[in-house]
Amino acid sequence: MRKPQDSGSRLGSVGGVRRPHVLLSVAVSADGCIDDVGAQRFPLSNAADFDHVDQMRSESDAILLGAGTVRKDDPRLLVRCAHRCAQRAARGRPEHPLKVVVTGSGELDPASRLWHLEGGKLVYTTDSGAAAARRSLADLTEIASLGRTLDFGALLDDLAERGVERLLVEGGTGIHTEFLRAGLADEIRMAIAPMFIGQAAAPRFLNPAEFPGGPARRFHLEDVAKIGDVAVLRYFPNIDSETG
Repeated sequence: MRKPQDSGSRLGSVGGVRRPHVLLSVAVSADGCIDDVGAQRFPLSNAADFDHVDQMRSESDAILLGAGTVRKDDPRLLVRCAHRCAQRAARGRPEHPLKVVVTGSGELDPASRLWHLEGGKLVYTTDSGAAAARRSLADLTEIASLGRTLDFGALLDDLAERGVERLLVEGGTGIHTEFLRAGLADEIRMAIAPMFIGQAAAPRFLNPAEFPGGPARRFHLEDVAKIGDVAVLRYFPNIDSETG
């Protein structure tokens, strides 16, 4: 099986430390939506695919989400399988990966579940958002500023310095868009559910952006798998397609 290609972006700017391997994970409907417009998270995957995602979490050093996803879904970001937690502990790792949240404004609810569950927590924000984050979260998580703007390359450099080698990015739309726009994602795992959301305002996988190579560039499809009624596609976005 082919491995994702290390691009120039993979070597960090801090002491030559190699940046983490970045895997974007997303589930979409057949019409390209990642959720509906309801207040509660709309389940797209099936139980077997959720278990595959749990396995990916157990193999990761950190799981990253954007603040919007945290506000809407109130996720736990835990490895659910006790056996996988035990395997991590046996290897000298924390039972659960580091929980990483990215926010430009720093406005996050201290009552959200993830702050009060097992595992380390880390918030990346901007200089202007750091004060707001510290007011509400200072006793719950570490807070790190990336400067005037959210610099995702600097974020990866900092995670590398913290010993993170594998980063699982679970969304949402803006976060996935920025990693791909900047050429910082090594893999995309896309689970396609056999349903139509059919709502114009429903969120999509990506926002409009100028992606590397533009619309004419085709990238590498590594694998297609069937998990129950869900099709799972695995892409390497930094490798050009061999057939395009």
